[in-house]
Amino acid sequence: MDNNLLTNAPFLSAFFACIIAQFVKPIISVIVGDKFDIKRAFSTGGMPSSHTATVIALTTTIALRYGIGSTLFAISAVFGTIVIHDAMGIRKEAGKQAELLNEWSRIFIEIHEEGQFTQANLKTMLGHSFSQVFFGAILGLIVGIYGAFTF
Repeated sequence: MDNNLLTNAPFLSAFFACIIAQFVKPIISVIVGDKFDIKRAFSTGGMPSSHTATVIALTTTIALRYGIGSTLFAISAVFGTIVIHDAMGIRKEAGKQAELLNEWSRIFIEIHEEGQFTQANLKTMLGHSFSQVFFGAILGLIVGIYGAFTF
């Protein structure tokens, strides 16, 4: 086992997968027809899933370095499954609720036009679709394989 964080292959793979996924988001946004917004690189949600890329890179590097029978792999696989499930399920539902609350807020503002109520939008892009998670997994797999043999 490597006791130096800066040469720890699983950590570096996870870190770089997350960074790559985050900084690809504004570019993919432009490709699908939206405007370039650097803020997307620092927010949750979007394509690809940085959560998925991070845990898949971590788990892949651990599998290749220490084997799928290792305790580290078991911990990482369980942790990764929970993170991906959360990204696709619970957080996505929270985003739907935020959309509904934002709509109610707009209606409330119209009712009380005197300005006594101000709208503070809730973040609606919290979770990930299957395709965002899938491409996050592909990115994480590539970075994890690379990291297992490079770092």
